[in-house]
Amino acid sequence: MGLTKFVLPAALIAALLPATPAHAATINVTTAAQLKTALTGAKAGDTIKLADGTYTGNFKTTASGTLSSPITLSGSAKAVLTAGGGYGLHLNGASYWQVKGITVTGGQKGIMIDSATRVVVDGVTVHDLDMEGVHFRNSSTYGTIRNSRIYDTGNDGRGMGEGVYVGSAGGTSDRSDNVQILDNTIGPDVGGEAIDLKEGTRDGRVAGNTFDGRGLTGANFDDSWIDVKGNNYLIENNTGKNTTNNGYETHTQQPGWGCGTVFRNNRSDLTGAGGAGRYAFNIVNYNASSCKVTIDRSNTVTGGKGLANPGVPVG
Repeated sequence: MGLTKFVLPAALIAALLPATPAHAATINVTTAAQLKTALTGAKAGDTIKLADGTYTGNFKTTASGTLSSPITLSGSAKAVLTAGGGYGLHLNGASYWQVKGITVTGGQKGIMIDSATRVVVDGVTVHDLDMEGVHFRNSSTYGTIRNSRIYDTGNDGRGMGEGVYVGSAGGTSDRSDNVQILDNTIGPDVGGEAIDLKEGTRDGRVAGNTFDGRGLTGANFDDSWIDVKGNNYLIENNTGKNTTNNGYETHTQQPGWGCGTVFRNNRSDLTGAGGAGRYAFNIVNYNASSCKVTIDRSNTVTGGKGLANPGVPVG
């Protein structure tokens, strides 16, 4: 007995597929004015393509894509956003964006992400800034920065030039949770930590990054590649060299925070460090019952005093 071939009607097939917005468009941009217009009017599914060239100004959007139809801003490293001050690119409440390939330089801060979810920054170059490079702020959740290069930040000399900054200092209301920082090269001449993970934030992952701390100033206790003040971070497979003191640190700036971090398979070169600590992991808030931090035996260190400060177990 033969089988009867069943064919779904075309209309039903279309209904089952993810919807693509009818107005999704590719917008080719060659001038700063065109870029500002495209950012203001972007719709879900749109792709804004930057031609190589210099785009001078501060660029901002409040438009959002959707989970299935994000908005994309893309260009090569020769498509350069140059700001004379302020933010180079500001995604303000602008969720579901993908920022790919471009260069941002010359402002107070490079890429600022405020009150947004699922923003992906991929393959960008950020450099020559007065303050930090990329900042996830005001409860920006599930963000990602990957495959990017950040260097030469903090040029105003105030020790506020972190490469990637997650959250806000001074409280726990900024819940920029579940941020992933993956496979980036951060440094040299970053005028703060390569990565600062603030109190109030949690459940992020920092993996596969390369840190060069040459240029750390020591201002505002900036004396390590990563400072973890949030909770339950996974920090793994990173490589660091050139630090003034320690490799990785955790602190409790607010009660109950700075706990639960897991460090594994990180490689630290502390050669030349001159600070008082000189540990790959300086855990100042360790408590086995109330504020546990895990340092796996897979971590390695060259130079310095050792893998972890006294009283902190390894393995």
